[in-house]
This record gives sequence, structure tokens and C-alpha cells, in this order.
Amino acid sequence: MVALSAVVFTLSWWLGLYLVARDPRKPVLVLASIGLTSFALVVALDAVRVVTRSEVLGAVEIYLVAVPGVAWFAVLLELSRPRDSWRNRSRDAGLVAGVALLAFCGAALAGDVEGPLRLGHWVVFAAVSVPSLLALVHAVARRSQPGPVVGFVVVATLFFALGNAILVIPLGLVPSWLALAATGFDVALLGVAVAMGDAFDEGQALRGDMLRSVAATLVVAVLFGGQVLVAAAVTGPSATLTVLLFTSLAVAIAINVLADPLAGVLDRLAFSRSPDLRADRAALRDTEAALPRRAATPLDDMDEDTFVRVTRRALSHYGDLSKLVASPLTALPVIDERLARRGAPDQPLERANELRGLLAERIAVLKPRGGADFGTTEQWRHYNSLYFPYVVGVRAYAQNATAAGLDPVARQAWHWFVSDVPQRSLHNWQNAAARVIAADLRSTVTAAR
Repeated sequence: MVALSAVVFTLSWWLGLYLVARDPRKPVLVLASIGLTSFALVVALDAVRVVTRSEVLGAVEIYLVAVPGVAWFAVLLELSRPRDSWRNRSRDAGLVAGVALLAFCGAALAGDVEGPLRLGHWVVFAAVSVPSLLALVHAVARRSQPGPVVGFVVVATLFFALGNAILVIPLGLVPSWLALAATGFDVALLGVAVAMGDAFDEGQALRGDMLRSVAATLVVAVLFGGQVLVAAAVTGPSATLTVLLFTSLAVAIAINVLADPLAGVLDRLAFSRSPDLRADRAALRDTEAALPRRAATPLDDMDEDTFVRVTRRALSHYGDLSKLVASPLTALPVIDERLARRGAPDQPLERANELRGLLAERIAVLKPRGGADFGTTEQWRHYNSLYFPYVVGVRAYAQNATAAGLDPVARQAWHWFVSDVPQRSLHNWQNAAARVIAADLRSTVTAAR
């Protein structure tokens, strides 16, 4: 039983860390990661509780079992947002807080996770189930996600089912091995579905990157967890060995999946007086991580909407060279011409640099003629929406952002954004400008045939 718990823990812990490692700035990935890692913690805590028969752990676990369901409700709300659109998340945050409060009230009413079923257990179940089901219906009705609607229904149903199946394990309504195996299967599908959605959104490949990560995770899981399981088989299960098993797996998998961020922390400690060296090492690590994510889909096979989406993503990643390395636009024929003209080697970083230069040129073309550096008329909207946020780095809507350090023109743009441009309007202008640039870039692909 402990061995099966270790397998499910490994799978869900790895998927949670893998998702957040893809991009910790994306809310949907962070929320899914919280759901998966908290599920892993419940599995580990339940295994320790069964061995120790601790009432204290049972009282703690009843609160923890509510976290995955609340997190996946938040994921459903995030997935209901139309892609490439702006929406204030304050309303969603209020809904999630309300569901969490109701679920924790049910947990307090239940007292602990052990059966028989009590009113508090039903409250926790309903607090997660009803809002998740409503969010599912809302998301499907809006059809806000691309691809077949059935596919999105399946993914959303996994969120819904997984958020509630976790209550089955400690209550003993079905055999524990069956509950663990079923939820482990759901965990795998859930994590892969979220990762696939993110890869689709970014125009990246997923299989190679995920297989590389899972292979390394299996190696460290067998090396570290296998030794503890052998010891437990020889001496018999104990609380000490059970805790050691899950802590060893958690630390080993975290070091493997989060190797690049951890390397960055160590670089800051070891090379505190060499910022250039730290920056070079970070660039190399980011490039190495991005290479398996480069999509092999020919640009000729992309439909118009997909081409616009990957162009929009490339523009938003203008300042992040590692993200541009993985962009499908690095395969543009014009990139080959620019490399040949410079006599530069055909390397991923060179292609990413050329793509950034190409995007800068296309953005500059949007600037109205007349010699002025800045304007606020309608003709300036496309140029302003891309040039100042992405090329110059004006972050007018960031928390605690100021105009300090900006040149006079950029400071003028910053004040204009803050005082006269709603964030929703800026997002819409950026989408429209991306369509213009995408049409231009797509014409170069057609001309090269």
C-alpha cells in the first residue's frame, strides 16, 4: 500500500513542479501546480496517518483535502477566459475565496478524515463539486478554448472528478489501492492536459521536453525511494521509514525538476561579484531548456489563427531570448536570409536574435510618419501598444511600477498609459497589431514557396 502511495505521490508531485517550472508567471500553470502538489501532500500525509494512526494528522488532513478541489475550481475559471483576451481577475479571486471558505468550514465541521460520512464531509464535497460543475458548464457554453469542444469537456471533467475523488481515499468507501490507482490515472491525464494546453498556447512542442523530465524523475525516484522501500520490506513499515520515503522523493524530484532555478540561486551565491558571468550562465541554461520545446510543425501548415497566435506570443516574449528560441517563427525563411547575409552560424541563439531584430523592424514600420517620437492619436495605437511595453519595457500596469529610469519619451508614454488607456484597451490594440505583423510575416512564407 505504501509503495502504491509512493507511485501516486511521485507522479502528482512531479507534474505539479513540471507545470510551474514551464512558466511560473502563468496563473493557470501555478493554480494547476498547487492542485497537483497539494494532492501529492494529501497522499503522503494519509500514508503516514495510516501507519501512525495519529488523530492529529487526521484533523490536519481534512483541511488539506479541500485545497486541490479549490485550486482546480480556480483553474476552471482561468480556462474559461478567452485566449488572448484581458479580464480582471478580482471577481474570480472572490469566487475562489468564497469556495475555499465554505470548504474549510465543512472541514471544521467534519473534524477529521476518517469515516463514517458526516455532514462536514458532504459540505466539503458540495463546496468543491457544485462550483466546479457550474464553472465547467460556463466554460463549455462560452467555448473559449480552441479545438474540439469535447476535448475541453474531457479536460474540465478531469479537474472536477479529481477534486472530489481525493475524499474517497481516507474515508474508505472503496479499497484504498483502487482509489489510489484511479486518482493516479486522473492525475496523469490532468497534468498532461494542462501542459498540452500551455504548449498549444505558446506554439511549442511538448513530447520531448516532458519525456526528458519524466525519465530523469523516474531515475531519481527509483534511486532514492527504492532504497527506503527495500528497508521497509525488510524491517516492516514504520512511521520513520514512511516519512523518510516521501521526504526523500519530494526533495529528489524537486531538485531534478527545478534544477535551473536552483542553479540560478547557487550562481547568485557563488558569483555575487560577477553579474556578467551569472547572466551568461542563465542565458545558456534557458536556451538549453527551450530547445526541446521547439515545434517542428512547418509554417506552411499553420492556419491563419495559429500563425497570429504564435506571432502574438513572440511579441510578448520580445525581451526573453530563451522564449524566442522555442518560437516556431525562428524557422521563417527571412531568418535564413538574414543569417546568410551576416555570415552568422545557424544556431538557435542566432535565430532567436534575428527573430527579435525582425520583430523590432516590423514594430517600427507601424510608427506613423512625421518625425515625432510619440503621439496619442488613433494612428499611433498599434505602434505604442507594442513598442513601449515590449521593446522599451514600459510596465505601466505593474504593481508599484513607476516611471523612474525611463527616458523622456518613454516617461511620456507611461503617463499616457496610466491616465488614459485602460488595460483592456491596450490588450485589444496589441492583438490587433499582432494580426498586422502576422499577416506581413506570413506573406514572406508564401513568397518563399
